[in-house]
Amino acid sequence: MATSGHAVVDIDEAGGDSGGGDQAMRPALPPVPYVLNFADLSYSVKKGGGLAGCLPSRPSNRLASADTPPAGNTKTLLDGISGEAREGELFAVMGASGSGKSTLVDALAGRIARESLRGTVTLNGEPLHGRRLRAISAYVMQDDLLYPMLTVRETLLFAAEFRLPRALPQDRKRARVDALIDQLGLSRAADTIIGDEGHRGVSGGERRRVSIGTDIIHDPILLFLDEPTSGLDSASAFMVVQVLRRIAQSGSVVIMTIHQPSARILGILDRLLLLSRGRTVYAGTPAGLKPFFAEFGAPIPDNENPAEFALDTIREFERQPDGAAALADFNTKWQNTSAVEKESKLMSTMPLELAIAESVSRGKLVAGRGSGSAVSGSVPTFANPAWTEVWVLIKRSFTNTGRMPELFAMRLGTIMVTGFILATIFWRLDDTPKGVQERLGFFAMGMSTMFYVCADALPVFVQERHIYLRETAHNAYRRISYVLANAVVAFPPLVLLSFAFALITFWAVGLSGGASSFLFFVLIILASFWAGSGFVTFLSAVVPHVMLGYTVVVAILAYFLLFSGFFINRDRIPDYWIWFHYLSLVKYPYQAVLQNEFSDASRCFSRGIEMFDGTPVGHLSEAVKLKVLDAISRTLGSNMTANTCVTTGADVLAQQAVTDIGKWKCLLVTVAWGFFFRALFYVVLLVGSKNKRK
Repeated sequence: MATSGHAVVDIDEAGGDSGGGDQAMRPALPPVPYVLNFADLSYSVKKGGGLAGCLPSRPSNRLASADTPPAGNTKTLLDGISGEAREGELFAVMGASGSGKSTLVDALAGRIARESLRGTVTLNGEPLHGRRLRAISAYVMQDDLLYPMLTVRETLLFAAEFRLPRALPQDRKRARVDALIDQLGLSRAADTIIGDEGHRGVSGGERRRVSIGTDIIHDPILLFLDEPTSGLDSASAFMVVQVLRRIAQSGSVVIMTIHQPSARILGILDRLLLLSRGRTVYAGTPAGLKPFFAEFGAPIPDNENPAEFALDTIREFERQPDGAAALADFNTKWQNTSAVEKESKLMSTMPLELAIAESVSRGKLVAGRGSGSAVSGSVPTFANPAWTEVWVLIKRSFTNTGRMPELFAMRLGTIMVTGFILATIFWRLDDTPKGVQERLGFFAMGMSTMFYVCADALPVFVQERHIYLRETAHNAYRRISYVLANAVVAFPPLVLLSFAFALITFWAVGLSGGASSFLFFVLIILASFWAGSGFVTFLSAVVPHVMLGYTVVVAILAYFLLFSGFFINRDRIPDYWIWFHYLSLVKYPYQAVLQNEFSDASRCFSRGIEMFDGTPVGHLSEAVKLKVLDAISRTLGSNMTANTCVTTGADVLAQQAVTDIGKWKCLLVTVAWGFFFRALFYVVLLVGSKNKRK
């Protein structure tokens, strides 16, 4: 441990079902003692906070011990909560809705900012810091946040790739997954997809157990769960709690919230903490409920579920102005009278760093770096290097989306239908002034379409946001790894879409330049897709709601098209708006395709009397037009005939004021926009997605 960067555990020796005779002969070791103690936890929030606190600014993960009470118009969510949870025991926090159950678990799990939480949280007598806490703990959210098209085994295998160190061989990782599947009771559903509304998959109870499994794949020392039985039937809920009981007995500290447990579930819980409006109204064993309420003066009937009776009694008190204050005060006296009994049951613990090292040596799959100093330095921040994280993220995303080909088929169909409509409307454009105007319309519509089609990337991160928050909250992977993988996964479909649109429209519309121009046309379309997808991905991190996001995307893209130079030339835009012209994503691909089409100075787009098209003279007969042309020729002292070229491609570019930047520079700028927005995406993830209360 002192010299190795990681601790690699032989799973076959770590207590799985595959132990042989040697393991049977090995004497059972006493469990590594862990005691999570919390004292005088208090937490208040301002009333009517609204959206404040959605994007906290880099708060510390450490808990505060300040004594200054919160000022102002505040609501107290936790009021001096104390207690302790031990390894091998199932610790349950109960209470009615709004009692502070989830808030307490968030406080213990380090999900509340330091400056907001008062009190102390220690493990084996040592304070829990952010890096240390994230490395040895896991937090299971109330919602089941999983990829729908992955099987149960694949979901756990990808979790193992993230959370277990690269030094652990693949066969050992698979062995860990197989052992976990057996522990979770998921053997029959191991090769079934998770499923969603449109795809039939595992049951609700199995889904919940998979969600738990993804967070305990590395066998954490601390496990926090927010209502793991919510939404499950009685049998599924009991099975989930049985799984949690086995996890606790394997040497973990398990703390969970539960709303109203059945009698069977209550029977396998070890410790209870009942809350009412942020205050403790009972702390002890389930068996202690009856003597507690009997001494309080509200005895529990023999045929009554003690948990249900306790919660009903608390609700009755909460209807009174003082709430359950009487019950909370009685609990304080009850705890004081039983203090002598508690002292006889005090557990002797070892220093936290030694305890973690001992747990690793016994099979806890925690990567360790025994530095002999602070425990925060004994565990690495991430289990794997960044390139491994990127590869696993890419593989998982391709596996999930590859089983939903209808999504790409819809995008491809949209592009092909749009290309077909544009090709048939702008069919075989001629080299006339009207043909020039029609080309301008085709290019403006085509390039803006590339960006509008990218709006389908908006729901991707909006839907994955909570999965990302859950996985990064405990350092499953780096944020930059997610950004890079997101970009890599998004790119291959864009190549196919670009070729599809170009093949349908380039020759059908009659664009010039041959193979070289066609390849540039493909590249600028691809660059537009790249920039557009980056822009939409960035917005999806800023705007958390799909419908609101679509509204913002459509509005901003409309502004980009307005200032692109199609509706009003660059040299006609007022000075106070010219900055937006250069910020327009549509400007650069639009200008690039114009230069790609009209760069041939020898190509003529207006000859002789065609110059009168669109003018009052254009409605006159050809003979009259020739006379007017002859008069102009004599006036100018030049020989202008019906075949004289009046407007070349260079003239078109000058008229449209698109000569300030060359087409290759426009291509590079468009590509740069894509990278820029993905960099902004990373900054938003880094600053704004802390998954932590203020």
